[in-house]
Amino acid sequence: MPCPIFFAMEQLPLFAPSEESYKVTHIVKRSGRIVRFDREKVTNAIYKAALSVGGRDRETAAMLSGNVVAAINRKFPKGATPTVEEIQDIIEKTLIESNRAQTAKAFILYRAERSKVRDKKDLSVALEDNVPYKQVWKAYAWNVDHDCHTVEHLNRHMKSGTWKNLMEDAEKHYHDEIRKAAHMILKKKDLRLMIVAGPSSSGKTTTTIKIGEMLKEAGKSFITLNLDHYFKHLEEHPKDEYGDYDFESPRALELDMINEHLSDLIKGKTIKIPHFNFKTGRRQDNATEFRAQSDQIILIDSLHGLYNDLTKSVSDDLKFKFYIEAMCQIKDLDGNFIRWTDLRLLRRMARDSWQRNYDPVATLGHWHYVRKSEKTYIVPFVHSADTVFNGSLPYEFAALKIQLESHWPHMNKKYKDDPKRADAYLRGERVGKLLKSFAAMPELDAVPKNSLLREFIGGGIYKY
Repeated sequence: MPCPIFFAMEQLPLFAPSEESYKVTHIVKRSGRIVRFDREKVTNAIYKAALSVGGRDRETAAMLSGNVVAAINRKFPKGATPTVEEIQDIIEKTLIESNRAQTAKAFILYRAERSKVRDKKDLSVALEDNVPYKQVWKAYAWNVDHDCHTVEHLNRHMKSGTWKNLMEDAEKHYHDEIRKAAHMILKKKDLRLMIVAGPSSSGKTTTTIKIGEMLKEAGKSFITLNLDHYFKHLEEHPKDEYGDYDFESPRALELDMINEHLSDLIKGKTIKIPHFNFKTGRRQDNATEFRAQSDQIILIDSLHGLYNDLTKSVSDDLKFKFYIEAMCQIKDLDGNFIRWTDLRLLRRMARDSWQRNYDPVATLGHWHYVRKSEKTYIVPFVHSADTVFNGSLPYEFAALKIQLESHWPHMNKKYKDDPKRADAYLRGERVGKLLKSFAAMPELDAVPKNSLLREFIGGGIYKY
């Protein structure tokens, strides 16, 4: 009798195409190398997932791999060369279509275990093509385990009354991961500079504060240096044809001043940090005295913390580079994973509206600068991080919907008929459709005051 992991396939008939019927003969590995597609490896992956929960039916695994090949044939034209991740996604989809989360979870956890074997350390960086695959699948496994891996499943939580339990579990998981990261940081000897880096609205500021809290609990003294005060005067920033300033580039910061101040702080000197006024766009130099004691760790959070020129005056032996990304592993109504950048755009729209009095429509129009800078100054340096952290909360779309959905009827009117703003218009259409698909959170006030989400929706205990 087949193991329970191999479900009855009423919705997905078992099919075993012949090798001659394969449309895909080669795939691209994570390293970029092209290798021959081997159905036997698909069978082995499914079978090992079954073994992890006590299954023994290899024949069913072989038949399921036939369904995977059939799905590959439907998706790709003859001669196509998909990536190994695309093949793995199809394996997962084939299993999930049975409506048995246990099977999908077994395969996801199998992938996570493969990552553990490669990386050996629980929080070490697992980066190929600058994508943290280990953390990605760890996040998705958590979502599957908590029944929140799709829009439909999340909406079910919001409508059935289980959303508070989900929120509490997500908050606990986030704080548990912070503790693990802090423990890893504390293992580094002679640490003087802790860098929290990541793209816009990934949760750097709150995470930096919480890491500082954990270091304090461990008896470590720390001090936070706010790099937002090191922006150049606004008139020194170039404008584009739309009159927009680019705050997203590291060149918008006084890099030489930052490096001089960091070097002096490490040496025990007192510096005078500047103050940048976002309302006037002017920087006042030598505004506030600032000093780090010899036993203190300096904390900074910056979009460009991994950009070498930002902290080149400090030896790598004295640094710990912590990278955070909002890796929301949730599938939309079409079965596609939601783009991380779309979540971060929604976060930034919400935050800018209350924190900087910035119209969400303007945030949407500015987002192309954000993406350009991320691709140029952030993504290429992810491999240099000491660890990578997931800063997403699976329930947050339901909260962001409350704050932002009312903007969408008017959101794209500004860009609809402007061919130069086609990027903003198409992005707005996509994100608006995504936001509409989520059910709203019944009680926004229920979000904990110390939640990372409060960085974006306001009302939290931290000052930003």
